[in-house]
Amino acid sequence: MKRVLFVSNGHGEAAIADRIAAELRAIMPDAALDHLGLVGEPISDSMREVGPRRTMPSGGLIAMGNIANLMRDLRAGLLPLVASQRRFLRRVRGSYDVAVAVGDVYALAMTLRARSSTVFVGTAKSVSVARYGAFEERILARAKACFVRDEATAQALRGHGLSVEPSANVIVDLFAADDDPAVETAIAGFATMLALFPGSRVSAYDDAAFLLQVLRAIAEWRPQVGAVLSIARGLDAGRFAADAQRAGWQVSRESGDRIPFSLSLEGRTVVRAWTGSPASLLKGATLVLGQAGTANEGAAAAGVPVVAFARDTKARWYRRRQQGLLGDALAVIAGSPVEAACGVCDILNDPARRRQMSETGRARLGASGAARRIADRVALLTRQS
Repeated sequence: MKRVLFVSNGHGEAAIADRIAAELRAIMPDAALDHLGLVGEPISDSMREVGPRRTMPSGGLIAMGNIANLMRDLRAGLLPLVASQRRFLRRVRGSYDVAVAVGDVYALAMTLRARSSTVFVGTAKSVSVARYGAFEERILARAKACFVRDEATAQALRGHGLSVEPSANVIVDLFAADDDPAVETAIAGFATMLALFPGSRVSAYDDAAFLLQVLRAIAEWRPQVGAVLSIARGLDAGRFAADAQRAGWQVSRESGDRIPFSLSLEGRTVVRAWTGSPASLLKGATLVLGQAGTANEGAAAAGVPVVAFARDTKARWYRRRQQGLLGDALAVIAGSPVEAACGVCDILNDPARRRQMSETGRARLGASGAARRIADRVALLTRQS
């Protein structure tokens, strides 16, 4: 039996690994597909979870000099976790035909310890925001196949002598059209629907509370606006509902699996919660208000304008990075909930700007089909091993 190990180092990266694995499963239905999540507690539909893992306070956001997040993770046991993951990869040397690293060069460096034919799927870096450095390029050169998120980055690496596959951005595949009939119930009665993407990390509960404050102000000014709050897998819908109730929303429990609760103001339903695929919401959304990473990029890829909020200096580095990747497809607004609501309304009142944001998002993220192309390459290497 052929065996493939996926190694990811982030929540979005784990979703990308799972999407590639689903394509690989279709090509090689008898293969054993395992997944080591270096960050968090990923839930996979296509792979078996292996190795040590633990949720860290930062949710994996310790890059680009984020010292505060790094220190919190160190206090929570980051170093013992890394050591145990390194020991696991050393123990499985020779056990896998191919290993696939999804994320940044750290994920690749860890994956190379398994001493299998290695495929790198780069999700973090781009010439639009942060180039791969010389040290990183030396590590990339050790992969049998190397995929990066855009062609400009691929060309830059080829110019330095690296062999790089045509660019492949799986985020586009993650958020391809997903027609879930339950969406019609979720958006019913909303003339203008905003999709709320608070993210998949523990910080999503606090970010959702802020997004609901922004929405409350918008709904007071524009009664035709409603929103659907996307709750990621692994997060507790009941906690979101309890937080909203404490903030003054009227909470109604719903019977459907996809829509666990709705939120009202003075008897008017303004928000419905959604536990299905966030991609299902994009077809009907006018805007995404998102504090997410991968989900924000997926919305931009689908041509939906995205608004994010720079709530504190600790998170602004991440939004700057995301804006570098998405360009004018993403608007970043700072300030109080009322100031944020004013900024959102300005965009709602400007259809020309929304069109430009939509066009930019589609152009920046590229075409679909990346997951299948990567899976084909992995399958070829697996057969050759």
